[in-house]
Amino acid sequence: MSDGSVNVESRTSSQDKRWTIMAALLGTNTAVMLFQGMEQEANPTQIREVALTIIAATLPFQAIYFLIYTFMLENNGRLSHHMVKKLTIASNICQMFAYISLVGVAMLWYNLSIFVGVAFLTSTAFAMILVRYAMTTDEETREEMNPNATEQGS
Repeated sequence: MSDGSVNVESRTSSQDKRWTIMAALLGTNTAVMLFQGMEQEANPTQIREVALTIIAATLPFQAIYFLIYTFMLENNGRLSHHMVKKLTIASNICQMFAYISLVGVAMLWYNLSIFVGVAFLTSTAFAMILVRYAMTTDEETREEMNPNATEQGS
């Protein structure tokens, strides 16, 4: 391994993990919109219509998340602390709206079976709480380990 090579594991951050989750969510929602949209056209139901509307309403937030993420990567170190903070807040809002799409997916599952729908919605809520807790803990730990990081970034 040359000195110029980069260990991918060492540069994986919690933000990269969020990006992966958002990419998976965007892909899933796009597929759901395609296939369930065709099913809705062939056999319309009210609950599917509402579920697809929820999912469709969240797709732009998922796309904006990627634009913000890319912009921040491309301008790393050149943005003011205030701008980074504003973009981080916008990114977090986009993530929360993206998670709302899971309610639409749960409604589609609920349409198949009440038990599957309730189980999916319940596990989704717990999983989102767990992920947010784990990411928050990771960021707090990083700040505790390097308390000068916030002072150096200002």
